[in-house]
Amino acid sequence: MRKILLFTAILILGACSENSADGASGSALLTNEDETSSLALTVYKTPTCGCCGAWVDHMENAGFSITVHDQEDLNPIKDKHKIAPSNQSCHTGILDGYVFEGHIPAHIVKRFLKEQPEDTLGLTVPGMPLGSPGMEMNDRFHAYDVLLMKADGSTSVYEHIAKPEDSKGS
Repeated sequence: MRKILLFTAILILGACSENSADGASGSALLTNEDETSSLALTVYKTPTCGCCGAWVDHMENAGFSITVHDQEDLNPIKDKHKIAPSNQSCHTGILDGYVFEGHIPAHIVKRFLKEQPEDTLGLTVPGMPLGSPGMEMNDRFHAYDVLLMKADGSTSVYEHIAKPEDSKGS
C-alpha cells in the first residue's frame, strides 16, 4: 500500500512541477526542498547522545520531518538494515527503505533521494568526523567521505567533504 501511495505522490508531484520556474521535469522522487518535508525520516539513537540530537536538528532545519526512537542498544537496528560494523556511527536514519547512517549533511541526503541509485542500501558517514552536521566543535574540521552502501555489502565514495562549507550545502 505504501508503494502505491508513494507512486501516486510521485505522479502528482511530477505533474505539479512540470511548470516550475526552473523547468525541471519532476520525474525524480524529490524535485525541491518543499517536497522533502513531506517525507518522514525515522531516527534511532541513544537517549544521551547530544551530537545525534544536533544532527536531528540539522535535518529538521533542512525540511525533514523526524520521528526519533531513543533506545539503549542500536545493534538490532544496524543488524536489521545490514550496516557493516566498519560503516556504523552513533545513529541510524531510515527513510523510504533507505538507510542514512551517521552525520550525513541534509543536502546530500536530498540529492541521494532524487537520484535513487540502484542496488543501494543508503549512505553512511562512519564514525563521527569533526565538523560534520551535529559534530561542529569550535570551528574544528576534518575532511570526510560520505559513502554509498551497496546491497552487496561494498561501499564507494558518494561525496568527499573537503571543507566546512561542503558540509553545509548550498
